[in-house]
Amino acid sequence: GRPIRRDTNMASRMSLTTPTMGLAALVMSLAILHVGLAQNSPVQYLRLHNAARHAEGVGLGPLKWNDALAEYAQDYAEQLAKICTIEHSHGPYGENLYMGMTGPMAVENAMQMWMREKSDYDYDTNSCRRVCGHYTQLVWRDTKRVGCGYAECRHNSAGIVVCSYDPPGNMGDERPYLIST
Repeated sequence: GRPIRRDTNMASRMSLTTPTMGLAALVMSLAILHVGLAQNSPVQYLRLHNAARHAEGVGLGPLKWNDALAEYAQDYAEQLAKICTIEHSHGPYGENLYMGMTGPMAVENAMQMWMREKSDYDYDTNSCRRVCGHYTQLVWRDTKRVGCGYAECRHNSAGIVVCSYDPPGNMGDERPYLIST
């Protein structure tokens, strides 16, 4: 018979495969982490806010990201995460709060929840059937700047989103936006 031939190239390829696979796994993990972080980024918050404002079709201008508002919102989100509850700060800005699932979908879920309140807002009477203050703040015509923050509760799997708005909305008996007739 034929002698068994040892393929040294195969052995060297095998030794490269393990580190290469490890590197590939690391790159994939970082990509997933990057996607998660991008979901809670200023770009994500702005995209969702401005899409919601544009969808109203009443000429609401886009919001601009504001780092000071974002810092305020982030600090408050972290405070709330320590006690794992939400309550308004009663600070100088308009404010929307959300507590729900953690991770990259928290921002999307918060925006969906706030926008669902649209069905409870009656433009003709400028009143809410139930809760609609998050929606009206989101589409408040005079609001120009937004900053948001996100933190996770330590004791359970809840995520908290805080968005701060300037100038604040929901002022007196004013309508959030005007429909020209």
